[in-house]
Amino acid sequence: MENPWKTHSSNEIYTNPWITLTEHDVTNPGGGKSIYGKVHFKNFALGIIPLDYEKNTWLVGQYRYTLDEYSWEIPMGGGQVGIDKLISAQRELKEETGLKATKWTEILKIHTSNSVTDEVGYAYLAEDLKEGDTQFEETEELEVRKLPFKETIAMCDTGEITDSLSVAAIYKLARILKL
Repeated sequence: MENPWKTHSSNEIYTNPWITLTEHDVTNPGGGKSIYGKVHFKNFALGIIPLDYEKNTWLVGQYRYTLDEYSWEIPMGGGQVGIDKLISAQRELKEETGLKATKWTEILKIHTSNSVTDEVGYAYLAEDLKEGDTQFEETEELEVRKLPFKETIAMCDTGEITDSLSVAAIYKLARILKL
């Protein structure tokens, strides 16, 4: 399908090591002239659902500055473009939970908020787990919680888990497992 949007000019408003905000002068699909702001993410998002033989998983809780509230999520982080996303997922799982997995399955690709950003996220199922020590980053004050996977589904149902990548990955895995 042909793009109905026409871009006339673009102006970079802000950039840092993680994002770039650009304002575009456009003609919209209805023919009107307007502006469109786009947040470009310089990395991609990665989420991991570790699952043991008893169908337990691990969640990570942390205070999210952007929301000004506490958030329960699957272990996640950013992956650098140019580095294999599986290697980045393995690093994030180890850092946040101390877990290592020998079996990995990509279960999801998602655009997290495609009306304002080009961010893409991927989710993995990590199995055949071995526990170890966490390696939190300086910006992370995390609580790690092990619980039955069915409880994470219930947490999505009640709105206790609201992070888009977490919710999508949990529901996708629930469908795969037929739960």
